[in-house]
Amino acid sequence: MLQLVYISTAVPSVGENDLSKILARSRTNNRHDELTGFLLFNGQRFLQALEGPDAHVESTIARIATDPRHRALVTLSRRAIDAREFGEWAMASFGLRDRDGAAAIARVDALTTKASPNVRAQFTSYARLRAA
Repeated sequence: MLQLVYISTAVPSVGENDLSKILARSRTNNRHDELTGFLLFNGQRFLQALEGPDAHVESTIARIATDPRHRALVTLSRRAIDAREFGEWAMASFGLRDRDGAAAIARVDALTTKASPNVRAQFTSYARLRAA
């Protein structure tokens, strides 16, 4: 099984309504493709972990890379995993925009408890930067 973590910049027109649409579509696609993961959006950047069958992760990231709502997609980590770190979530998500900083950090920390130390650090660091 493959796990891939990426960060990308949202085009300026992407807002909370777009995030809702992205999540709805992703949850449907991910259930079908046996993908799980976690998505953070702070109003400017997406940070996402995807995990599942290699070919499905690859095709999903290729589709995301061509999505006009994203630019400057950078893969932060890519590794084989034996077990899912994000449970059975078709796509868990958490927006950091307009949230209490300490509460956001605590929530991200709780949602990443089963992730590897490096993946967990990527998500909690992202939340801390936003809260600063």
